[in-house]
Amino acid sequence: MKAKEVFMYALGALITIGFFLTLIFVLTKEIPEQNMDTANQTLGALLVAFAMVVGYFYGSSKGSSDKNEMLNKKQ
Repeated sequence: MKAKEVFMYALGALITIGFFLTLIFVLTKEIPEQNMDTANQTLGALLVAFAMVVGYFYGSSKGSSDKNEMLNKKQ
């Protein structure tokens, strides 16, 4: 496995874990009123990053990446 692939998988895992931990924290803990905006912004940013991770690994980007890798192996 290439270093780039290891980094991509590690970053994807970190974003996914961070998203779910933050979601659990926001839903189960009492957040002070003055920190609620920051918590919501953090959760929103992680939600967008999580959606991008899922889109890459399970969407058309993954298929395109696999196709390019297969074409490079043939050459």
